[in-house]
Amino acid sequence: MENKKEFMREAIRLSIEKMNEGFGGPFGAVVVRNGEIIARGFNQVLATNDPTAHAEVDAIRKACATLQTYHLNDCELYTSCEPCPMCFGAIYWAHIQKVYYGNTKQDAAAVGFDDNFIYEELEKPRHECQVAMEQLLPEEAIVAFQEWNKNPHKSEY
Repeated sequence: MENKKEFMREAIRLSIEKMNEGFGGPFGAVVVRNGEIIARGFNQVLATNDPTAHAEVDAIRKACATLQTYHLNDCELYTSCEPCPMCFGAIYWAHIQKVYYGNTKQDAAAVGFDDNFIYEELEKPRHECQVAMEQLLPEEAIVAFQEWNKNPHKSEY
């Protein structure tokens, strides 16, 4: 258990240090494999003008590059805050099996990082979303999926 606390402390340390250095919001994350930190990530939204540069995504990208794989199923993620919907999705796509978090999404909302509207948008029919969505050329778009489906060299992920 003591190692788990140290990994979380590193995520928290990153969240404070990198926020104070002006990279972005107060979020840090580490990916751990077999009791060793494989990658460190931190929010870089402001520094990079990239709204997807969240701590968890940064740590996942770095871990995948280090391990040369897109599956982190033997890794754990320690993050200073409960993941937002985007990071939640990235965690699932990376096949991470366990996530430890410090602050809750309610804690984040209390200081201005309220992602609840995204969760609500995901539940709505696409035509009711705040961002206008309209399907276009589905009969042409489906060709890519048909070709993928019959590709003998495809890699399932």
